[in-house]
Amino acid sequence: MSFIDAKLPALSDAFVPPIVRGTADLTHFAYQGYDYEALMARIGELLGRNPPDAEEAAWTYDAAIVAQLGFRRAEGLNLQDAALAAAQVYRIEAGDGGPQSEQPPLRLLALVGPGDLMTNTPLDFLTNHLNVRLDLLYVLPGRGLPPVIPDHDVAFFAVGEADPATLTRLRRLYAAWPRPALNDPRFLPGLERDALSQCLVGIPGLCSPTAVTVSRAALDAHLATGRPIEGVDLPDGPYLIRPVGSHAGTGLSRIQTTADLSEYLRFSFERQFFLTAFEDYKSSDRLYRKSRVAFIDRQPFLCHMAISQHWMVHYLNASMTESAERRAEEAGAMASFEAGFARRHAAAFDALHERLDFDYYSIDCAETRDGRLLVFEADTAAIVHLMDPPELFPYKQPAMRKVFAAFDAMLRRRAELTRPLLRSVTG
Repeated sequence: MSFIDAKLPALSDAFVPPIVRGTADLTHFAYQGYDYEALMARIGELLGRNPPDAEEAAWTYDAAIVAQLGFRRAEGLNLQDAALAAAQVYRIEAGDGGPQSEQPPLRLLALVGPGDLMTNTPLDFLTNHLNVRLDLLYVLPGRGLPPVIPDHDVAFFAVGEADPATLTRLRRLYAAWPRPALNDPRFLPGLERDALSQCLVGIPGLCSPTAVTVSRAALDAHLATGRPIEGVDLPDGPYLIRPVGSHAGTGLSRIQTTADLSEYLRFSFERQFFLTAFEDYKSSDRLYRKSRVAFIDRQPFLCHMAISQHWMVHYLNASMTESAERRAEEAGAMASFEAGFARRHAAAFDALHERLDFDYYSIDCAETRDGRLLVFEADTAAIVHLMDPPELFPYKQPAMRKVFAAFDAMLRRRAELTRPLLRSVTG
């Protein structure tokens, strides 16, 4: 163990952290069209649920999420800093969509890090549909863990990306954690775009376009001299550029000429970028199809398939709500996934798992024109959700319930591994 974590926290069922709405609840509310003021009113409804000394921390924590949902990122991160200065552990209010049960909920503790809404595995999008109590323990740079934290059946290491010092700390905590733990953080470096493309080279039936990291200085030198970008050997043709650390298409552009690159850099203040070879995955009908596949204990589940006329496909910009034809195709893809897509790419999935041995992660992927699995990215922090309106997307209800049930089963299997030992120690 590192010096800062030389003593792990005591585990206590008597410890009750501040109760908050959390990311999933507030995101779902925003997804339904409610504005900033309505979201702030929603977090105000929790006033009175916490002891007086925890009210401000709980309100500030949720207000940080609301600010980010309202595109006030800097304000949101400042509010988050204030909340984490007051408390390092928060409890997500129990969701109302889970199955009714007379049994006590499974107790899940997630170790998370500070940052924006894409920093950690968004577990409450899953657990809000389950008989699971979710607590969030923040691992903060330069600060030890609290002396006491809630007891739990399973821990989940939910930090999606980490600097070297934080990664070392997380690995040591994972190895020493007193309860069963999921998602070993030692595999996190393999999720970086350049590392992922390198480790997937040469796998039959799989395409992961070459990706490299390049500095702003190297790009500027290339534009100034016309010489090739130092250390970059991309295939001929267009390539993609995006800032290192960006998500959800932020700052992503396709570059075909030096003029395109010059124009892109004119409007960017970033210092490090990923350059990725562009693979044209357009289908014969000239539409692009991109899928999100979640893996739970290595079992694949199709969570959505977006269909778009544009190469940069996101579910929210793919006109799925407006197109009954595209929804029908997605419904068919979900119904046939196990016998179709998953079977065709089973060997590629197995190769992925050998390199990314997480208990839970997802990929955004497609199929190349020659039928290979095209992997855009792998991630532990992608959102897997059931927010789409059921009247338009009725087929998603059974599909996503299978995902939630598989996640629940994984948690309970892992918890059961050590229960006989715990009973022998405590009984």
